[in-house]
Amino acid sequence: MNAVLSPGQAADCHYLPEVLDGVYIRVPGGWRCRPAEVVADKAYNGKAVRGYLRRRGIKALIPEIALAKGNQRRKKGPHYRFNAETYKERNVVERLINHLKEMRRFATRFEKLATHFLAMVKLAFIHRILKQSFSDTL
Repeated sequence: MNAVLSPGQAADCHYLPEVLDGVYIRVPGGWRCRPAEVVADKAYNGKAVRGYLRRRGIKALIPEIALAKGNQRRKKGPHYRFNAETYKERNVVERLINHLKEMRRFATRFEKLATHFLAMVKLAFIHRILKQSFSDTL
């Protein structure tokens, strides 16, 4: 797991390369640093994000923004394949974020320094993983 802090007014898609640089995936026989596929929401449907993923050889599962309404024409350019069943797996990330929001320390923003806040986020990740791994009841 990796977390990157950004200003609240900044778009999340600008930080995707930084997030992916800190991700390591367990595979049989070791670890790898490049995911096979990235599942993201419509906010990540931009040329820069798709180009970055294509250059790194990562499949992008991002829904296109529906610009055509009624009798308007569809936008020109490439149309991407979209697997709705795989996209549903994105809820794992959404649930993790909701878990963080339920923790009082994050909701009230006790930590005022960015480095301290990021450390608390990482501790919350560790807490979540340990709870899932060693708990009799989830």
